[in-house]
Amino acid sequence: MSDTVIMIASGDLRLSANQKCWPAQARAEEAVSSAIRGEGREVRRGHHCQAEKGHGFIDSQKYGMQVFRQIPPEAPLVVVEAVWQYSHHLLAGLYTHQGPILTVANWSGEWPGLVGLLNLNASLTKAGVAYSSLWSVDFTDEFFLGGLRRWLAGETVAHDLSHVHPLEEFPLPAIAEQMGTRLASELRRDKAILGIFDEGCMGMYNAIIPDELLHPTGVFKERLSQSALYAEMQQVPDQEARAVRDWLRHRGVRFATGPNPETDLTDAQILDQCRMYIAALRIADDFGCDAIGIQYQQGLKDLAPASDLAEGLLNNVDRPPVKARNNGRVLYEGKALPHFNEVDECAGLDALATNRVWTALGYDPETTLHDVRYGEAYRVNGHEEFVWVLEISGAAPAAHFVGGYAGAVSERQPPMYFRLGGGGLKGISKPGEIVWSRIFVAAGALRADLGRGRAIALPREETERRWRITTPQWPIMHAVLEGVTRDQLMARHKSNHIQVAYAPDAPAAGLALAAKAAMFRAMGIDVSICGTGHGL
Repeated sequence: MSDTVIMIASGDLRLSANQKCWPAQARAEEAVSSAIRGEGREVRRGHHCQAEKGHGFIDSQKYGMQVFRQIPPEAPLVVVEAVWQYSHHLLAGLYTHQGPILTVANWSGEWPGLVGLLNLNASLTKAGVAYSSLWSVDFTDEFFLGGLRRWLAGETVAHDLSHVHPLEEFPLPAIAEQMGTRLASELRRDKAILGIFDEGCMGMYNAIIPDELLHPTGVFKERLSQSALYAEMQQVPDQEARAVRDWLRHRGVRFATGPNPETDLTDAQILDQCRMYIAALRIADDFGCDAIGIQYQQGLKDLAPASDLAEGLLNNVDRPPVKARNNGRVLYEGKALPHFNEVDECAGLDALATNRVWTALGYDPETTLHDVRYGEAYRVNGHEEFVWVLEISGAAPAAHFVGGYAGAVSERQPPMYFRLGGGGLKGISKPGEIVWSRIFVAAGALRADLGRGRAIALPREETERRWRITTPQWPIMHAVLEGVTRDQLMARHKSNHIQVAYAPDAPAAGLALAAKAAMFRAMGIDVSICGTGHGL
């Protein structure tokens, strides 16, 4: 390996985010550089800090291509991420780079780098690009330094994946096998539609399922435009929008409003979000969608408040009623319309299957994706467990919260990401048994990881601390993933997102996991069971 390591960093497309997050990125880069120099190697940055922009990120695909033209194709390359980043900024260059690639993130919930890392790694996996990956709190621990030494010595950094087991190792209950097979057969026979409001959100190449992989499952895409959603919003009368807000207020949702639209959640923003909720249901009904995903980012962000309130409502069975245009038919009455945040199609396919399995079992079918945002060890019931912080800006349903709607508050989204404001549904996920999963693309095939876990209650002061070091405006789940360590999840998980749904109790969770795994397998998906520790 060359004595000089090239360091690069992908960032956001939004200038405000890049400027605000740059100090954390600079600190992470300096720490990684110090560790590399400590191993006797030199470090050279592959692109300059841009004084006129106030940051040093690769902030577009175009710029990323320019940067890679100046990088020797066989140079050892380290991608350092302390922020959420757009993977497509780098993907073109990484496709053809011939030297060893190491992706690195700081273990911090602040912006956060580990979420950006998981997305980049998943995108590289889908693209078939070889890479190694490491993460660290301060880049001085032996886990990081040992891995770095191996990589600098020319090795691929391997991690412990002993928690991953092919589904074939587990005998499934007959009722689960029969149910999963039947539901998959019905899906292929009757077909289903994912409504895609502008594909390819925030550079998430990993979140796009190629049509030729999706169609054999019986699911097809209806590619919709966010401009149509915005136009439909303009047709919603004030009276209908106010009715949605009044319904939420009567259910106990608190709206944390203020007078300044630049920094506060305002009444006008809330009513526009209610219009979006109504418009989304009407368009979904027009096209016969079984689930929908709204991109929002880089499209509606310059036209409308955040889509997050609408997303959370759509994922709840009990939600404000919306009627079809010009008649009294209630749309999707008594049902959730699964919404997959940021048009993550892998999460959309997962949500669709989850909804059908949980409904067939008679369980509450509300499901959502979350960011794998952060995590720390915490003493639970007398012993230490690793408790993940799962958060998402939107899509979390009130049925997941302690107190339901009455336990929810809507706060203004961070201005650096959401210029025109709007709120989400913020709450604390209730304690209970969960099933988690992720569909992803690797080696040209659809694959899925599934496991069990528990959402747990933490003291309020600990919840508030975790909110402060992540994003306090977003809903939070404190999750323990059974039989999976921090580093095992980071090494294996091929997404920044994780899908979760509740089960009534532990035996029910085992049955739900088995039925969902059976359905995935019958859909032609290669299924692995992760962790659990006690079979299914």
